[in-house]
Amino acid sequence: MTSDARTIVISVPDDRLEADLTGLPGIQLVRWEMGDAAPRASFDIVVPPYLRSPRVLARLEGVDVGLVQSQSIGYEAAAKHLPPGIVFANAASVHEGSTAELALALTLASQRQIPRFVAAQSEGRWAGPREGDEAIPSLADRRVLIIGFGGVGKAIAARLQGFEAKVEAVATRARTENGTVVHALEDLPHLLPDTDIVILALPGGDDTAGLVDDAFLAALPDDALLVNVGRGSLVDTDALLRHLHAGRIRAALDVVDPEPVPADHPLWEAPGLLLTPHVGGASTAMRPRIAALVRAQADRMRRGEEPLNVVLRT
Repeated sequence: MTSDARTIVISVPDDRLEADLTGLPGIQLVRWEMGDAAPRASFDIVVPPYLRSPRVLARLEGVDVGLVQSQSIGYEAAAKHLPPGIVFANAASVHEGSTAELALALTLASQRQIPRFVAAQSEGRWAGPREGDEAIPSLADRRVLIIGFGGVGKAIAARLQGFEAKVEAVATRARTENGTVVHALEDLPHLLPDTDIVILALPGGDDTAGLVDDAFLAALPDDALLVNVGRGSLVDTDALLRHLHAGRIRAALDVVDPEPVPADHPLWEAPGLLLTPHVGGASTAMRPRIAALVRAQADRMRRGEEPLNVVLRT
């Protein structure tokens, strides 16, 4: 039988999460950035640092841990470094809204040529439509295909509803969900030639690596836009560079391969490319949401309930 008086011991990696959880009843906080050995032999919950290498998870070897609560949605690299006997939860519910916002921002900025106008502003130059352009591309009336219809994909679709775009999705199985037609993955080759904007919202891993290859890009119509807020490994970077330099398509990427982009990498000079540095989830929405998730996990543990968002049991 469980007791509501039980104290839950939680390791926190930084000042912010420590401040957000300090003073809550029934919680003992231990500061551990996971850069060195564990400061104690056991924890109820370990929260690893955000966007640090998953190699830090090897520090859990020999430590008695009830739950590892990640601050990220993706978890494909975690399994390679987790010691056996660990329960690992991802941060579903924390980043979906912010990532969807950025997907929409990248799409709008690319379609409406905002980077070109920002560059012109820095030069004190009034830059209207370019000579030879019929018009600046819109989002309205464009055919948008979201690849991946989990939490992030659904959040993107919801935010596109007010933009008068024609939105469909692709996932492992066909269905209609929340008013969006979702096609099966095997239908993708037939969908791409009629798609103006592709938004990638898939996780990484062996099953999705290199999904966007030369054949995928060649199937898109001229001047199509590729937006990636999933994982950099989804896209064959060399193939993308070839299509960008040919002027065939455009791209807006928050995640890339390699990441971070080396200073001398050709991505920096690629035409028709908008880059952001993997900041999809890094908004003001993250801090209160991750704190709320950790509190919920502690409450569930105290009541003897299964944790939320478990994605790995090593």
